[in-house]
Amino acid sequence: MEAYAMRAIVRNRYGSAEVLRIEEVPKPVPKDDEVLVKVHAASVNPADWRVMRADPFLIRLMGMGLLRPKHSILGADFAGRVEATGASATQFQPGDEVFGDLSPPQGEWGGFAEYVCARETAVALKPSGLTFEQGAAAALAGLTALQGLRDPGRIQPGQRVLINGASGGVGTFAVQIAKSFGAEVTGVCSTRNLDLVRSLGAGHVIDYTQEDCTRSGQLYDLIIDAAAYRSVSDYKRILSPHGIYVLVGGAPARLFQALLLAPWISMTAKKRFCALQSSWRAKANADSLVLLKELLESGKVVPVIDQRYTLEQVPEAIRYVETGRARGKVVITMEDDI
Repeated sequence: MEAYAMRAIVRNRYGSAEVLRIEEVPKPVPKDDEVLVKVHAASVNPADWRVMRADPFLIRLMGMGLLRPKHSILGADFAGRVEATGASATQFQPGDEVFGDLSPPQGEWGGFAEYVCARETAVALKPSGLTFEQGAAAALAGLTALQGLRDPGRIQPGQRVLINGASGGVGTFAVQIAKSFGAEVTGVCSTRNLDLVRSLGAGHVIDYTQEDCTRSGQLYDLIIDAAAYRSVSDYKRILSPHGIYVLVGGAPARLFQALLLAPWISMTAKKRFCALQSSWRAKANADSLVLLKELLESGKVVPVIDQRYTLEQVPEAIRYVETGRARGKVVITMEDDI
């Protein structure tokens, strides 16, 4: 392999995982405010396969490319070592072990490659006690959970918090982070994941295959919905007065429904309904990464890793995440780190 080249998983059209292939591409060069990182691990998120497929079609109109993908390399989460810095990048030095999130608006994807360039605001020092795999698993899902709970969710100690989709990538972080804020946590998941969710700190668990959490009669001060298989209006009956419902993941149809209905529902009741939006994702992202780093360092939050794949196996890893059965995160480990 030539010195200027690197291996990456690329695509030049929308479609299933069959459009992905491994190629040698030019190694990126950092801009003034960026750092160049040698990737040791990455992770897969549902956003990867949705952007890969352009599902829903509206994704094409959101800066991703109408006829052909604007970004040929997917992957948001990464962890590795800084190799070089841009002219105005001063927060990191070559050799620093870092982790970060390349999803918009703070980044432009690119994690499924041997090297990435990232803005300093999208990167934080990796906790020394974490492996590269754990660091790669933490950024996007951890930030989504943290910002959903803290910003629109306004979480407070002692609140009753319901986490729907508690065994998934975002959900496993949300359970632990809510617990660290002093909340009383209830997790909703399938039968096979009940013990996992309890082990993460949930004081109560609901098996959605056996019980409808929206008809339990229990009221919650905050609901974090990372699965979104129900209408947002179903949750109105289990929100306490002045309670808050935050949609952070799930099917795009539910997201659009939340964006359309939430303002109306919020106006007709004291309860608040909203979806985690890019404005929150962009706000103080560097500070959020630092707080996430502190939670990871303290041991209050531990990434849950389900499966490990190599760079060549990214298509297989994405297919697995598409099934919706992943427990926690699916990581990609570079071959020289196995």
